[in-house]
Amino acid sequence: MHQARVTHVLDNLDKLGLSQMLINDPLAIFWLTGYYTEPYERFFGLYLSQNSEPIMFCNRLFPDASSACDKVITFTDTDNPIALVAEACDHTAPLGIDRTLNAGWLLPLMDSGAAQSYRLGSPAVDAARSIKDADECDAMRRASQINDQAMDWLASQLHEGVTEREIAEGLLGEYRRLGADGFSFSPIVSFGANAADPHHEPDDTQLVAGEMALFDVGCKLDAYCSDMTRTFWFAGKEGKEPDELSRRVYETVRAANEAAERIIAPGITFAEIDHAARSVIEDAGWGPNFTHRLGHQIGLKEHEPGDVSASHNEPVQPGQIFSIEPGIYLEGSIGVRIEDLVIVTDDGCEIINSYPKELTIVR
Repeated sequence: MHQARVTHVLDNLDKLGLSQMLINDPLAIFWLTGYYTEPYERFFGLYLSQNSEPIMFCNRLFPDASSACDKVITFTDTDNPIALVAEACDHTAPLGIDRTLNAGWLLPLMDSGAAQSYRLGSPAVDAARSIKDADECDAMRRASQINDQAMDWLASQLHEGVTEREIAEGLLGEYRRLGADGFSFSPIVSFGANAADPHHEPDDTQLVAGEMALFDVGCKLDAYCSDMTRTFWFAGKEGKEPDELSRRVYETVRAANEAAERIIAPGITFAEIDHAARSVIEDAGWGPNFTHRLGHQIGLKEHEPGDVSASHNEPVQPGQIFSIEPGIYLEGSIGVRIEDLVIVTDDGCEIINSYPKELTIVR
């Protein structure tokens, strides 16, 4: 059990007017206890209270959790775990509920009379997980270093006739060769006009000379995720140089990325960071073609709560890690995105990707 993390969550719950919470997200439970299991359809929960020790609820099919939590209540497939949870709760106080608890468990819990009322408690966990400690920051750096190395391999795979799918399917082997555990998300490999779709799924499109190739990829290492995007120009054997439009789009996206990263420091709001990048693209005349938020927080999951967007007016804090990924997407023509991960420091930010951002021409 990570007692400091538990204390942080309980403090956050107190600010929400809650004295107890049932946590069901397996990654949140792992972050708090060091214990991970994938429950699938079975019930799995961690009960936190200001007035009692943590209690973990585990099916007996799951690995032994006694080393992670002093009090573990187990049950079988034919038992009713909701009755066990209800017995542990303070019936006279509101109960914080995890956003991942599905209706099949939530509705019986509400019917059980386990609590006075039920409120969303996830923000208390999200806020605590948002501030990464030194070990977490180190894990994120190591995962990003592998991602930097993998980008070299991706660029080396560009040749006339190769398909998006072939490169995407080969990437897992390269990650494992470099020491990663696997993907943090399904890789995005996009050639030419396909890159104008920000979430394009790799298909059998073949690479031809004189177009962009976009890679949005990430690996997992020791449970933590990396995420980076780079966009290359493929000249091919014919030596087709980038046209003026492609260069202008690329340099605008790069300028937006760097403008946002320059202002990151404690006290700056997420919305101000988004504006710094978005205004560069708007001033260049492509505002409507930047169709998504500037970034997202990241850690044990590739997308964690707390985005970098115009609607997020909270100030950033040291220890937060998020992406900076502006893009311009011209439907039927080209798409460019450049993405880094940054750690907020006491006086600025640390960019944990070192792969170059200058327009790279692959021949």
